[in-house]
Amino acid sequence: MLSWLALGNIILRSLLLTCLKFLFCFAFVLPGAASAGLFDSVGGSKDQPLPVDEAYQMRIEAVSPGRFDLVWQVPPDYYLYRDKVSVTPGEGVDLVDRRNAESVTKDDPLFGQVEVYYDEARISLLLGGVNGVTEGTLDVSYQGCWEGGICYPPVNEKVDVADLVQASGLRWVDGDPSAGGDSSASANSNNPAVPVSEQAHFASLLGGASLAVTLGAFFVAGLALSLTPCVFPMIPILSGIIVGHGHRLSTGRAIFLSFIYVLAMALTYTVAGIIVGLFGANIQVALQNPWVISLFAGLFVALSLSMFGFYELQMPKALQSRVSEVSSHQKGGSITGVAVMGFLSALIVGPCMAAPLAGALIYIGQSGDPVLGGAALFVLSIGMGLPLLLVGASAGRLLPRAGVWMEGVKAAFGVVLLLMAVWMLDRILPVQITMALVGVILIISAVYLNVFERLGEHSNGWHRLWKGAGIILAVYGIALIVGVLSGSRNLLFPLQGLVAQQGTGQVVAEGQMRSQLDFKTVTSLSQLEPMLAQAAAVDRPVMLDFYADWCVSCVELEYVTFADPAVQARLAEFELIKVDVTANDADSKALNQRYQVFGPPVLVFHDVDGQERPAMAMVGVIEPEVFLKTIATL
Repeated sequence: MLSWLALGNIILRSLLLTCLKFLFCFAFVLPGAASAGLFDSVGGSKDQPLPVDEAYQMRIEAVSPGRFDLVWQVPPDYYLYRDKVSVTPGEGVDLVDRRNAESVTKDDPLFGQVEVYYDEARISLLLGGVNGVTEGTLDVSYQGCWEGGICYPPVNEKVDVADLVQASGLRWVDGDPSAGGDSSASANSNNPAVPVSEQAHFASLLGGASLAVTLGAFFVAGLALSLTPCVFPMIPILSGIIVGHGHRLSTGRAIFLSFIYVLAMALTYTVAGIIVGLFGANIQVALQNPWVISLFAGLFVALSLSMFGFYELQMPKALQSRVSEVSSHQKGGSITGVAVMGFLSALIVGPCMAAPLAGALIYIGQSGDPVLGGAALFVLSIGMGLPLLLVGASAGRLLPRAGVWMEGVKAAFGVVLLLMAVWMLDRILPVQITMALVGVILIISAVYLNVFERLGEHSNGWHRLWKGAGIILAVYGIALIVGVLSGSRNLLFPLQGLVAQQGTGQVVAEGQMRSQLDFKTVTSLSQLEPMLAQAAAVDRPVMLDFYADWCVSCVELEYVTFADPAVQARLAEFELIKVDVTANDADSKALNQRYQVFGPPVLVFHDVDGQERPAMAMVGVIEPEVFLKTIATL
């Protein structure tokens, strides 16, 4: 008979082999299929060359203060000549440094052995200013060919450096541009430096840093994300799984089950992220629909009822017997069940968009390299899951070994799972309903804690502690019910409706500060574009808030960033537009594609001239100080 450790080694090897197969598939098979045209539309034709402005579209990416990249996304069967890409600075513009991306050697029928760029061409430039002058142009020229036998004439473009500095949040520096903080003091005070967006920083890190530095940075970023709503919901799920095994669970086995959960979560994030980066199909967003959310909430309810002892969840006997053949010590389906829960948790429970994740997706989409991007996503996910391993280890050590205590602990986690079900439903139900459901659960829990019964003469300290906890649950549960009846829509401030009716307004100001921001809501580009034009006509900057009802971080953004008085005062000067992509329909996808948004929350800005400021885009929850510093130039 195999011990559970031996079985664990077998399963771990199998999971790792599966991961390698996925990475191999995405690294070689899918990119090859895409370049072969297997994912082209049926009506497309590759017999005719593209117009030059469609074949080679130049864009500008801010990398760091004073440095930016010229980037060409080159379609399949096309290439750019490396020596034909030239950048000539105009008068008053100091081109301090230029770096070319790695090219490949091609036996060209026109020029012989030449260096060319396939898929993507990237030229990194560093500009310096002379005495604070911020006017001038860059003359950019380039030339490329189509493998079908057509070579295009050279293309010439002019880049206005003044507009570039303002739009990209760059700054001019005097003297040595690499001097660091001292050089910034001489920057033009009328154009203060704007931090490069975090997602752009992580994307450039993947493209330029060493493998060890890159993976280390993404692991640390994962640890930071573990303290956000991306991971919090997974803690009670994993704890409930461990508690569900009862007192027979050793510490080693608890760690092992936690590892299986985290590994399944990490593999899911990695594969889903690679699909998003390569093809733009966000699986997590697609699964945020009422049917999937309701089914998963129902699963939480079923698990909670099992915790309460109504029944025991088991796999079918036929499948249990198959598993028993592998190990008589393995409870049927537990490892598989833990892996499935890790898979579903990554896709459904914690759909999360943060700067490191967005940076990896941007890199994969731009470079077509899923191996490094996928490795970064995997390390990021492991960093996110490390606290879950600690939770599993501590749960295994702290669980009571037997007796009435164990039943009480299981019942407590049953309540937590019920609250998780309500939390899931909050994405699709009105907040008043979720408040009422939470209130009912808390009141019933207080009843089971004997809060309405007198303590006996021989009650000990534990009895008094549990009764005190029950009183708190009952009071808060009743407050939620009363709050719903009085019109409150705030789970944290359930009685603010009563305060508003009395005319005090103080608590309302503390609990509903986000309502002071006057957002207009759009769900399509046809609705958005007239608003942008109208704002530009009256010289007002615009902030677009990409939002979805199921997005937990979107709510956190409103309570953390938008609730800050200084942020609200600054945003009073903006036209505020909430871009609602909850439906995930064709209009939502068009909006996401227009602004290169992989998932909410994302903030996008347009200046007073109506020009988008891509370097100012912010992903995830932003601290108010960082937010204000980023938009300082608008």
